[in-house]
Amino acid sequence: MLLAADAPPQTPPHTGGFLLILGGTGGLLTVAALGIALLLFLIIKVRIQPFVALLGVSIAVGLAAGLSVTELFGTVQRSTSVSMIESGMGGILGHVAIIIGLGTMLGAILEVSGGAEVLSARLLNLFGEKRAPLAMGVTGVIFGIPVFFDVGIFVLAPIVYAATKRSGKSIVLYAMPLLAGLSMTHAFLPPHPGPVAAAGLFHVDLGWMILMGALVGIPAVLAAWVYAAWIGKRLYVEVPQDMLEAAEEAKAAVAEEQRAAGVAPQEAPVGLGTVLAIIGTPLVLILLATFSSIALDPSTGRSVIEFFGHPFVALTIALLLAYYLLGLRRGWSRQSLERVSTASLKPVGNILLVVGAGGVFGAVLKGSGIADALADTFHDVGLPVILLAWLISVVLRVAQGSATVAIVTTAGIVVPLVEGQGFSQAHLALIIMAISAGSIFASHVNDGGFWMVAKYFGISERDTLKSWTVLETVLSVAGFVVAALLSLVI
Repeated sequence: MLLAADAPPQTPPHTGGFLLILGGTGGLLTVAALGIALLLFLIIKVRIQPFVALLGVSIAVGLAAGLSVTELFGTVQRSTSVSMIESGMGGILGHVAIIIGLGTMLGAILEVSGGAEVLSARLLNLFGEKRAPLAMGVTGVIFGIPVFFDVGIFVLAPIVYAATKRSGKSIVLYAMPLLAGLSMTHAFLPPHPGPVAAAGLFHVDLGWMILMGALVGIPAVLAAWVYAAWIGKRLYVEVPQDMLEAAEEAKAAVAEEQRAAGVAPQEAPVGLGTVLAIIGTPLVLILLATFSSIALDPSTGRSVIEFFGHPFVALTIALLLAYYLLGLRRGWSRQSLERVSTASLKPVGNILLVVGAGGVFGAVLKGSGIADALADTFHDVGLPVILLAWLISVVLRVAQGSATVAIVTTAGIVVPLVEGQGFSQAHLALIIMAISAGSIFASHVNDGGFWMVAKYFGISERDTLKSWTVLETVLSVAGFVVAALLSLVI
């Protein structure tokens, strides 16, 4: 999933300061616009470290919007309150940090053992060297159906690294199609949380959601792939040097440990079936857990399936399989596995801090009431429902960063507008598709997904705006256009 802080609801702030001059809603909208502009200026022009810029602007926006110091930072007696900064940082890292850690270590084992190269080579042979970016895109769509966006990135990133190193071309050319596939499935298709939640609010059967999601999502992702191919040829970015250094250090550690232990290096290539089994294990487990929550009544069996299918558990199982199948069984020592895992985590610290600060920024925007002000602005505008749904979702997405929050909040606003209108299930599903399309518009600096893409694939903030942000916008606009056209005949 595309990540941002999902902080618990905050009490309405006491307006003051800047808002006393501009007025409530106008003041909130102005503070939001100025805050986002300042953040972009600090990161892109002044070149302040993103973590510091995000944290500083979050505090400034919160105070300007009327939040008290207590709401932002908590009290001296910490047991009596949780600050907005703490809830924003902890809310996102409580989920992301574990997945980043496990996914990074799993990717390192695949990389050092040669597993990623084996899988990448088979994909390139199947699609051909010229169609390798398409192979990445198809992989993103297939793997994106059962897994969350962030899990897909961390499991599949080694394949992107391998394909980039083999071709010598820009990592953008391979990463963007993959990301488009993952993002499309996350926004438009069950069992992802946003579409499923919206379907429940609109009382739309999931069968219609799947059908309309495919009809809208496939043309949208094709449009995104066209842009990915265009920008990938014009924006050259190498594989992240810190990731390469970590991989080389890990390989050297393995070789040294094997020599010290008297273990001869394994020359035989890793089997493709082994690699697919390791990668497929968390995907299958997560898929089973997701559908069991939809198809099965509460029971002990369902609880067991959901336990093993939780991303934390599923990735841990996959990592242990990689330790054995790619490591111990091929002559690695336990010390080698530990050194490979530790070396892979060195580049992760900056990723976690930046993602966490993005969560703080999103929490401040949400807790200050800015998202509500934006929604109220569009509530009674005389536009077609499907267009209004997309616009509200776009504004909420841009303001607070979370696709899932944008979908659920917009659905709650739009449901009263469609009651009693006699819309069919298919038409209601298309309205949800418009909401979903709006929820992925213009991923930028307040979205955890923006920073994951930038830091994990080694793309500068400026180039991430040119590639990932525009890619998401193309996917959003194309999805809305298809949904709107279908709504004219359905």
